[in-house]
Amino acid sequence: MPQVNVTIAGKAYRMACGEGEEAHLEELARLYDEKIGEMRQAFGEIGDMRLHVMAALMVADEVSELRQRLARLENDLAATQGDAGAADQRLSEVEDRAAEALVSAAERIEGVARSLLPAPVG
Repeated sequence: MPQVNVTIAGKAYRMACGEGEEAHLEELARLYDEKIGEMRQAFGEIGDMRLHVMAALMVADEVSELRQRLARLENDLAATQGDAGAADQRLSEVEDRAAEALVSAAERIEGVARSLLPAPVG
């Protein structure tokens, strides 16, 4: 199992991860370290544990907001797909009625054309 060295709040940590996930883990650590830096700038030195807890809560809040946004987008997509399906159904019905009207018009035209032909002599 691969291991990655990351630095968070000035401290190095050796972390295990799945094969091919090294860069992702490093990026997650970088993002978390940035969040701790933001907290440190906003609140000063309030203790490492408290700083980590606050940063973790901020990240959890962002995740929660993103999940809610994703759920809304998924609902919007489902509604749009439902609308598209209904529109497809209506279009199919209109096409069917148009085809029926064309067949009926063609039959009437054929009838008129037959009536205009001279009667067979016989």
